[in-house]
Amino acid sequence: MSIPPHGRVVGVDWGEVRIGLALSDETQLIASPFATLVRRAGKRLPFQRFEELVSGHAPAGIVVGLPLTQEGSEGPAAAAARELAGTLGRRTGLPVELWDERLSTARALGVVRELGGSTRGRKEDVDALAAAVMLQGWLERRAAAGGRGRSGNLGA
Repeated sequence: MSIPPHGRVVGVDWGEVRIGLALSDETQLIASPFATLVRRAGKRLPFQRFEELVSGHAPAGIVVGLPLTQEGSEGPAAAAARELAGTLGRRTGLPVELWDERLSTARALGVVRELGGSTRGRKEDVDALAAAVMLQGWLERRAAAGGRGRSGNLGA
């Protein structure tokens, strides 16, 4: 099941401690930082809080960032992201796609610095921005592919 070409899409940037969330507009043109969830070490994503945050936006699908190595291979973090994607799909009933998130946090940090800002004490903002950077890449690839079907994702 692929994400429909219209309706909001939630971007999820998985991390060991923080999970950045982004949200697209209804037309799937622009991704914006949305929220950051914090989880305790060794614990799962706080699904109840995730569902509370996104349910009011009636998303059409979810894109989960897949943290590949610089060489493009998968490690333990990618396995955890794949597990998260499967769980999100089962729990929400929404289509879920995986998308290469390499360098999304680095790009988000670059944007903050480029705008003259500081990241000190703003880790949660950076994680949500990283989710938006990742989701924006997915949206742009999907638009370039004509907005139909899968967008060159990495499987969910």
